[in-house]
Amino acid sequence: MTHSIRTDTHSPYLDGGRDWRDSAVRYALLPLRVFLGVTFIYAGLDKLTDSAFMKASGSGSVGDLMRTVRDSSAIPALVDLALKNPSGFGYAIAFGELAVGIGTLIGLLTRLAALGGALISLSLWLTVSWASDPYYYGNDLAYLMAWIPLVLAGAPVLSLDAAIRSRRRQRSGAYR
Repeated sequence: MTHSIRTDTHSPYLDGGRDWRDSAVRYALLPLRVFLGVTFIYAGLDKLTDSAFMKASGSGSVGDLMRTVRDSSAIPALVDLALKNPSGFGYAIAFGELAVGIGTLIGLLTRLAALGGALISLSLWLTVSWASDPYYYGNDLAYLMAWIPLVLAGAPVLSLDAAIRSRRRQRSGAYR
């Protein structure tokens, strides 16, 4: 009598195994997710720990930045809104970047976090970096484009979203 060790494993694909290209496709957004998550966490923490940035006026303050870009922005009314309370706007951007970065990095509500990141990048592009000439010198437009794949696809692997989806699938299968 011979005994064998079972070597087959559960595959997430319906037709069984796939080759390395399929795995590469599954994990393709992971480097982008890590980069954007870490970058936005860093940006949020950098703003929160910079006492000069959160002030309404003075060198390096969010207020001075907004006054500087007001006339060259695509939407001056958006800058005027921020100038009503520059410190509050600075905190909103910093906490928004932090929430977006954490959500993206751990993969929790990833599409919502990515949408938030895209909206932050869009607002910064239309205000702060709008006057960049040529346009590709302004990094906010590139960040906006980088968020779009995550808005569309979310975080299908190595994320809390995927773990929650898997758990729901297991529970619904157990009761059928």
